[in-house]
Amino acid sequence: EARGACDQRHGGLAWVSGEPELRLLLGLLADVAVPTPALFWVGLKRNASACTNEEQPLRGFSWEGVGAGPVPQEVPAALGRWVQEPLRSCLTARCAGLHLAADPRDGLSWGWKE
Repeated sequence: EARGACDQRHGGLAWVSGEPELRLLLGLLADVAVPTPALFWVGLKRNASACTNEEQPLRGFSWEGVGAGPVPQEVPAALGRWVQEPLRSCLTARCAGLHLAADPRDGLSWGWKE
């Protein structure tokens, strides 16, 4: 559904290839005063043929390609923050989003959520 909504607006789902991009994205979302908690759909997907892998930062999820652009394959460990661990499965395709919540210490906390 998220991909379809982006396609209708001639856009695409985002991906985060490193900490600088994540900081930029979090800053942009903080600037627009997003009410929290909030979940933003990005191009983070686990295909039905891929299994949940607890040793990987993205747990077996990968970034969905957009057009002919290069999709980052290596994921820094710092991007492996999950609000809730994804379901262990190898049978169904699943998507994950960027979950934001208010944090009294840091202002905004984040993590991936299936």
